[in-house]
Amino acid sequence: NNDTLKGFLGFHVFETLSANPQNLSFYFGVICRALASEAKADGGYTGRISGKQQPKGRRGLMYERILAGGKSAILTALCIAFGIKAKSTQRASTLKEFIKNGCSYALVVVELKNEGEDAYKHDAYGDKIIIERRITESTSTTALKNYQGKKVTQKRDELHEIVEHFNIDVENPCVIMTQDKSREFLHSGNDKEKFKFFFRATLLQQVHDLLKNIRNQLDASSAMVDELETSIRPSVKELEELEDKIKSMEYVEKMSQQVQPLKMKLAWSWVYEIDKQIQQQTIRLDKLQGRIPTVQTRINKQQIKMQELEAVQQEKKATITSMMEKTEQIRKSQDDLQQNLSQATRDRVELEEELDRRKAVIRSMQDRIHFLQQQILDIQERHVRTTQAEKNKTEERFRKVHEEVDEANLKIERLRDEERVLDERAMLAMENAKIIASENEDNQSKYRDIKRHIETLRRQQSNKVTAFGGDRILTLLHAIEKRHRQFTKPPIGPVGAHVTLLRDQDWALAIEHAIGKLLNAFVVTNHKDALLLRSCARESNYSNLQIIIYDFERPLLNIPDRMLPNKNLQTVMSAIHTEIPTIVNVLVDQGSVERQVLVRDYDMGKEVAFESRSQNVKEVFTMDGFKMFSRGSVQTTLPPDRRIRVGRLCAAIGEKIDEYENEASKILELIKLADNQKSKADKTLRDLRDNLQSTKRRLVELERFVTSKRLHLQELKSSADMEATADYGPNVDELEQEITKVQGEIQHKEDSLEKLKIRMIQAQKKANDCKISFDSLCDSARVDIENFKEAERELLSVEDALSSAATEKTHYEGIMKNKVIPEAEEAKSELKDLRDKHEENYKKASVICPETEVEAIGGCHEDTPEKLSAQLKRLTQRLNTENQRHPESIDDLRMKYAKCARKINKKRQTFDFFRDKLNACREALELRQTKFERNASLLKRQLTWQFNGHLKKKGISGHIKVNYNEERLSVEVKMPQDTSSSAVRDTRGLSGGERSFSTLCFALALHEMTEAPFRAMDEFDVFMDAVSRKISLDTVVDFAKAQGSQWIFITPHDISMVKSDPKVKKQEMPAPRP
Repeated sequence: NNDTLKGFLGFHVFETLSANPQNLSFYFGVICRALASEAKADGGYTGRISGKQQPKGRRGLMYERILAGGKSAILTALCIAFGIKAKSTQRASTLKEFIKNGCSYALVVVELKNEGEDAYKHDAYGDKIIIERRITESTSTTALKNYQGKKVTQKRDELHEIVEHFNIDVENPCVIMTQDKSREFLHSGNDKEKFKFFFRATLLQQVHDLLKNIRNQLDASSAMVDELETSIRPSVKELEELEDKIKSMEYVEKMSQQVQPLKMKLAWSWVYEIDKQIQQQTIRLDKLQGRIPTVQTRINKQQIKMQELEAVQQEKKATITSMMEKTEQIRKSQDDLQQNLSQATRDRVELEEELDRRKAVIRSMQDRIHFLQQQILDIQERHVRTTQAEKNKTEERFRKVHEEVDEANLKIERLRDEERVLDERAMLAMENAKIIASENEDNQSKYRDIKRHIETLRRQQSNKVTAFGGDRILTLLHAIEKRHRQFTKPPIGPVGAHVTLLRDQDWALAIEHAIGKLLNAFVVTNHKDALLLRSCARESNYSNLQIIIYDFERPLLNIPDRMLPNKNLQTVMSAIHTEIPTIVNVLVDQGSVERQVLVRDYDMGKEVAFESRSQNVKEVFTMDGFKMFSRGSVQTTLPPDRRIRVGRLCAAIGEKIDEYENEASKILELIKLADNQKSKADKTLRDLRDNLQSTKRRLVELERFVTSKRLHLQELKSSADMEATADYGPNVDELEQEITKVQGEIQHKEDSLEKLKIRMIQAQKKANDCKISFDSLCDSARVDIENFKEAERELLSVEDALSSAATEKTHYEGIMKNKVIPEAEEAKSELKDLRDKHEENYKKASVICPETEVEAIGGCHEDTPEKLSAQLKRLTQRLNTENQRHPESIDDLRMKYAKCARKINKKRQTFDFFRDKLNACREALELRQTKFERNASLLKRQLTWQFNGHLKKKGISGHIKVNYNEERLSVEVKMPQDTSSSAVRDTRGLSGGERSFSTLCFALALHEMTEAPFRAMDEFDVFMDAVSRKISLDTVVDFAKAQGSQWIFITPHDISMVKSDPKVKKQEMPAPRP
C-alpha cells in the first residue's frame, strides 16, 4: 500500500523502521519556555522533556505519568512547533493566547535527529535539526537551526518541506492523539465520527481532497478553454459574413451575364404569347359558336316539357276539382246521415218511453177491472146493510174523496213541473259530463303524446342519431359497420345527423316541416350500395328506409344569385350548416332548400308567398309550421302537422324537455281537475236521475191514487143514485158495463202495444242501418280524402316540375341572349385585335434580335412574358442593391477572408492543443480515482483483519464494516461469554472496559496502517478498569515494540505494572503545584 501511495501521489513516504531500522535515527525533545492556556489554567508548567539517545536501530518508548496537569501542554507545544494553526489545537483561537500571564513571549524547541540515508539536507543541518517557534503578542516566528545551533533559515516553507519529508502529520489522530481526541474517540459511538477518524488516519482524506481539488482545477481549466473558444466567435462570424459577401459578389457577376439573354427572351416571348392567345381565342370562338345550337336545343326541350306538364296540370286540377265536389257531397251525406242517425235514436228512445207508459196504463186498467169487480161485491154486500146513517157516511166519504182528488191533482201538477225541470237539468248535466269526458280524453291523449315526445327527446339528448329513426337507426348503423367493406363508399346518413342549425334555434320547427322527410334518409353513391343498404335495413327491421342515390364525387353546387330568392329573405339553406358537400347537394336537388323561405308569422308568410310574389320562392314556412305556396293562380295554405311538436335539429333539447315537462305537468293538473269535475258531474247526474225517477214514481203513484179516488167517487155517486132510484137490490150494470169497457180498452191497448213494439224494432233497425251507412261513408270518405291529398301532392309535384322547367327555359334563353351570342361576337373582335398586336410585336422583337439567336440560347416557349419580365426586374433590382451593398472588389474580399481564416485556424489549433492536454489530465485523474477506490477497498479489508487480530488476544472476535458512500464505519464485537450468535453492533452496548479495549484495538489497527516517525497518545487508557487497563497497556507496549517507531504515552494512571524493557522508558513528572 505504501508503494502504491508513493507512486500515485508523488510524496516521499517513510518505510517502516522494522523493515529497515538503519534508515533513520530519530530524537525528540520539547523545551517549554512558557505555555498557553494550560499554563493559565493549571498555574504554569516549565521544564525540559527529552528522551535519551538509543543505539542505532532501536527506538524508545517513553511513559509520562502526570497527575495534576500539563499533559495537554506537551502535545499542544509539539503541534505548534510543527506549524499547526491555533484553532486546530482546540485550545485557543490565536497563538498569542498561549503566552503565560506576566510573560512577553512563549518559546517551543523541538530537536530532530537527521541521520541515515533519508536525512534532510544533511550538508546544511547536520545530524540534528532544531526547530524553534517563538510566539509574541504581535507575531510568531519559526527558526530552523543545525546541529551546532546556528540558524539556517526562518522560512515556513522549509518547515513544511521537513514535515513532508519525514511524513509528520500532527493533525492525524494516529500521530498525535490529544486528551480531547482520546476521550472523543474512546467514548463516541457515532459511525460517522469513526469513519472520519479512519479516513483521516489512513491518509485517504488527504488523497480524496487532492483528487477533488485536481478535478475542480480541471473543470475551471475546461471552462477557461470554453471561454477562449467563445472569444473567437466574433471573428468566425466576421469570416462567415465575408464568405457571404464573396458568394454574393460571385452571384452578382453571374446575374449580370444573364440580363441580355433575358431581354432577348422577353421580346420574343411577347410574340409567342400572342400566338398562344390567338390559338386559344380561335378554339374559344369555335366553342362559343358551337354552344348556340346546344342551348337552343335545351330551350326547345324545356318548351316541350312545359307543354306536357301544363296538360298534366290541367288534368290534375280537373281531377282535384271533381274530388273536391265529391268530397263536398260526401260531407253533406255525412251530415244527413248524422241527422238521420240522431233522429232514429231519438225516435227509438221515445218509442221505448211510450211502450213503458202504455204498459203502465194497461196495468192500471187491469187494476181498475179488479177494483170494479171488488166494488160490485162490496155494493151487493153494502146494499144489504145500508141504512140512513150509512148514506150520511157515504156523503161524507164522497166529500172527503173529492177533496183528496183535488189535492192529488195539485200535487200532480207540481210534480210534473218538477219532472220537467229535473229532466232539463239532467240533459244539461249529461251534456256537461260528455264535454268534460271529451276534454279529458283529449288532455290524456295530449299527455301521452307529450310523454312519448319527452322520451324521444331524452333518447335524442343521449344520442343525436336516435332522433332520425329511433332505436332502429342504431341497429342499422351497427349492421352498416359490420358490412362496411362491401360498400363502394360508406353510406352517409341519416342526413339529419350531419346537419346543424347555424344561429336561431326557433327555426327548428319550420325546417322540420320543410325537409323533415329528408332528415331520415341515407345517401349512397350507386345502385349496388343502395341494394346493400336496403338489405341491412331489412336485417335491422327498418322497412321504410328512404335511400337517395347521389354521386359522392360531385363537387359542391355553385348556385348563381339570379336563381336564388331575394337576399333579404331567410332560406332553409342559409339557416342550416353541414361539413359534407354531398349533403348540401342532396338537400338542394331533393329538397330545394335554396328556394324555401322562412318567415316569422302567418301574415308575413302571406305577404311573401301571395302578395309580393317574390321570384325563385318555391314555398314559405312560418315559424309555427304553416306552409304556403302558389302555383299559377292557385294559392294554397297547409296547416302544420300536429304530430310534429319540435324540430329535431334543435340544439336546446334540455330546454325543450323542461318546457314539455312543464306542459305535461299542467295537462296532468287539468286531467286531475277534469276527473274531479267529471266525478262531480256524474254524481250530480246520478242525483238528478235518482230525483227524476223518484219524482216519476211519486207522479205515477199520485196518478194511480187520483184514478182510484175518481173511481171511488164514481162508485159513491153510482151507489147513491142506485139507492135513490131503486128500492130493491143494488144495480151493478154500470159497473159491469164499465168493466166490459175497460177490458175492451185493455185489448185495444195491448194491440197498439204490439204495434208499438214493431215500430220500436223498426226504429232500432233504422238506427243501426244509419250507423252502418255513416261508418261506411266515413271509411269511403277517408279513402277519398287520402286520394285527394295524394292528388294534391301530385299536383304540387307537377307544378314544381312546371315551375322548374319554366325557370330552366328562362335561364337558357337568358344565357342565349345575354351570354352565348354576346360572347361569340366579343371573341371575334378580340381575335382580330390579337392578330394586329401579334404583327406589331413581331416587328419590335426583330429589331432587338433575330429569332434564330433566341432559339440558339434555348428559346422561350415555356416561359411567359410576365415571368420573364418579373425575372428581369428582380435581376436588375438585385444587381443595383448588391452594387450598393458591396462597394469593395471581390479580390479585396478574398484577401481579407484568407487573412481572417489563417488567424482563426491558428487560435483553434492552440485551443485544440489545450483541450487535448485537459482530456489527458482528466483521463489520468479518472485512472487515479480508480486506483484510489481500489486502495480504499483494500484498506477496508486490512482494517478488519488487523482489528480482529488484536481482539483475539483477549478471546474476542469482531468485524468492521466501512461504507464509503454513506461515510459510515460500524464495529461489531462478539464477546466469548455471549452464547447467542448475535453480535453487538454498537460498542456503547458493552461495558466501559470492553468498549475501551475494543476501541484501542481499532486504534492499533489504524496505527498499523499509518506511518510516522513518532506517535504520541494522551490518556489512551481512560474508561477502563484495572484488569482492562493492564491488558491494554501490555497490548500497546507489545505493539509499539514490534512496530518500531518512537512512541510517547501520557497517562494520569499508575504505570508500575508496565514491564521493564530496554526499549521502554518510564518517567513520572511531579505535579506543577503542590
